[in-house]
Amino acid sequence: MALTILLTPLLLLLAILVRLKLGSPVFFRQQRPGLNGRPFTMFKFRTMTDPRDQSGNLLPEEKRLLPFGRFLRSTSLDELPELFNVLKGDMSLVGPRPLLMQYLDRYTPEQARRHEVKPGITGWAQVNGRNAINWEDKFKFDVWYVDNQSLSLDLKIIVLTAWKILKREGISQPGQATAKEFEGVSQ
Repeated sequence: MALTILLTPLLLLLAILVRLKLGSPVFFRQQRPGLNGRPFTMFKFRTMTDPRDQSGNLLPEEKRLLPFGRFLRSTSLDELPELFNVLKGDMSLVGPRPLLMQYLDRYTPEQARRHEVKPGITGWAQVNGRNAINWEDKFKFDVWYVDNQSLSLDLKIIVLTAWKILKREGISQPGQATAKEFEGVSQ
């Protein structure tokens, strides 16, 4: 709560800049699986525009991600609205990142254990490679966190997250605007 209040001026400034540089809506909202896979609406700042081709299809993500959106992602500022999800109780500061709903039926039983805790704004997988690691390793880190969750580990992850953001490490896979889709256990 106090963190959200402290960051309110920054959130307002970013909302204005997103509106001016990327248009509206300012927030990207999407259903994500939370604790025990229960859906919730996650909020992030918009980072892409929505231009379409002559057939009305969205252009590829790398063409819709403008420099300001790339900056928001590289600094993780696009994630700040998730603090509202923390206040609502849908998320925690630390936990496995909430992925897409369509991935739920693609998990092995072991991978699905990531939903035994609330999803987080940051997590063990994020400080151990984020989007620069493969899905198998990401899920191993998530399940390890579930098995080893503690206040001291959460504090360590928060400190490491701040360091990774400052260094801008592991933001995305080389040549990718967003993380590669998880297609199932063969990955």
